[in-house]
Amino acid sequence: MKVWKTRRGRGCQNYIKKLFFLSAVCLCALSVCCETALAAEDTALNEDGEVLAQYREYRERLESISYRTEIGENGYEIVENQIFPIEIAGYGEGEVSLVPAFDESYHRLALFFVTEDGQVIYKTDQLETNNRVLGQMEQPACDIAAVSFRDLDMDGRMDIILITACAGADGSDEGYKVGDVLFQSKKQAGFYRDYRIADKINRYGMNKSAEVITAFVRDGCSTEFLYTATTLKELLAEGLQIITEQCYYRTFGKLGKLQVVPGTYRISNYDVFMVYLVSEQGDILYSLQPMGDYDNLYALKGINCRDIDGDGLKDIVILARYSYEGEEGRLIVESDYSIYYQRTGGFSLDTEIKDIYRCSDEDTMEALVEAARKYWGWKA
Repeated sequence: MKVWKTRRGRGCQNYIKKLFFLSAVCLCALSVCCETALAAEDTALNEDGEVLAQYREYRERLESISYRTEIGENGYEIVENQIFPIEIAGYGEGEVSLVPAFDESYHRLALFFVTEDGQVIYKTDQLETNNRVLGQMEQPACDIAAVSFRDLDMDGRMDIILITACAGADGSDEGYKVGDVLFQSKKQAGFYRDYRIADKINRYGMNKSAEVITAFVRDGCSTEFLYTATTLKELLAEGLQIITEQCYYRTFGKLGKLQVVPGTYRISNYDVFMVYLVSEQGDILYSLQPMGDYDNLYALKGINCRDIDGDGLKDIVILARYSYEGEEGRLIVESDYSIYYQRTGGFSLDTEIKDIYRCSDEDTMEALVEAARKYWGWKA
């Protein structure tokens, strides 16, 4: 199971082409978007006087920073291993460095662009990772997973791909990634965001790596159809590859006869894994997302449809090997499973057995089913 190891010791899913075709309109719209985001944040903060006071104090500290030496003095911790040089339009020939830093009080990330003599020529905290929990100052961001510089809108200027690691709910060890893109302004030193791009990156699981984000933003590839398609025909037309050896029909009680359709879609160098339950007419009735926060399907070990919790209804057990990038870019491969219980009108993902039973690479489907049934009181 993926666990974020962070520097503070905390636990830490054609559109694009159309968007950039209207570049002039986009710049204006983005300005409005930023103002709208700020207004929304202010509205949320205004509902709590204490939070509003914290926000004003925080903004004063951030705005007062004009030199690198003042970053630490104003309560920020610089992420030293994520400082990189970057060419800034309109600045000249001097070197500028991107210096990311976390506010130590609220774990909000700010990006400072610093010259060779230590002057901050641009700074921003208008980032997706700072808006995960609205209405409060503290955010779950705890580390930077990746920073990459690429010309995403093909204007000859380096843009920034930023991926942060965030702690799970209630400080749990299971973390998640948040992807973001900052486009470099053409006429002045600075960057801008489009919240619509960040929303799609994170809503549709395209925050796995800089390569996946590049494939979406620059190349127009997208996993959105995996979550929005309504028919099997649509999935196939968009490029879903069915894993035929695990594709079959099963009868699920009152839900009727359904086709279990596991499949993958390759974006960049990652295989995104989904399982669909499809009617005899070809309509998608349910979609399952067993990958969770893993980056890639390494191998599907099996899908089994049988009663697990003893209610007489067929449940779905999925056992697979997944891969993800560990510390220092090391590839990690491990086995994991998902159990979906059939309930009235659909399927519900198990959240109980996972806390007790962690499978290993040696586990078989039969061993997994036996362990799950034992949890629900079945006799061996």
